[in-house]
Amino acid sequence: MIKGYFITGIGTSVGKTVVSAMLAMHWNTAYWKPIQSGDIHQTDSQLVALLSQQTVPILPEVYKLQAAESPHYAAELQAVHLNMSQIKRPDLEQGLLIEGAGGVYVPINEQYVMLDLMKQLDLPIILVCRDYLGCINHTLLSIQAIRSAGLALHYLVFNGNFKESSSRIIKQYLPSDCKIIVIPALPELNEKQVREAIPHIKIY
Repeated sequence: MIKGYFITGIGTSVGKTVVSAMLAMHWNTAYWKPIQSGDIHQTDSQLVALLSQQTVPILPEVYKLQAAESPHYAAELQAVHLNMSQIKRPDLEQGLLIEGAGGVYVPINEQYVMLDLMKQLDLPIILVCRDYLGCINHTLLSIQAIRSAGLALHYLVFNGNFKESSSRIIKQYLPSDCKIIVIPALPELNEKQVREAIPHIKIY
């Protein structure tokens, strides 16, 4: 793989962290979530460490916010200003997967959204989608936003089971150089199921 990727999603709860853990293990990369919003005692970084059984190097968060809210609001609740200049891409020999918070237009503060952080960190994008009512619309809007921002969409992830009618439409709107990753559905979310699923990841 190249130096690294920024992993974003078409919204919340589409499985970005689990996908990050699986791809980090599959590609032997490090993992970094610079902005954590939510339970700081059960963070996404801790979930990646658990699912990988401590085999994935985890970089510390720049900001850890307690409320499970949009970063700008979670920061407001703690009287914290999220300063974009403090979020700098680490210089690693190993590849790096950087996970964003929520989707592409999630606000970081009053001036910047997640797309701005993607541009600042200057890595190609992995977009994660899950099949639900509305996912086609959310996926196509996210693809358009990424491309309009001048960012390179290298992979689209179909996370879990997808109706053929959904995936067929989405594929029609992908850039010609964008590859597809298919992550199998997990019967349960635990390290055993994750490890058993990794050999069945499909990339084409």
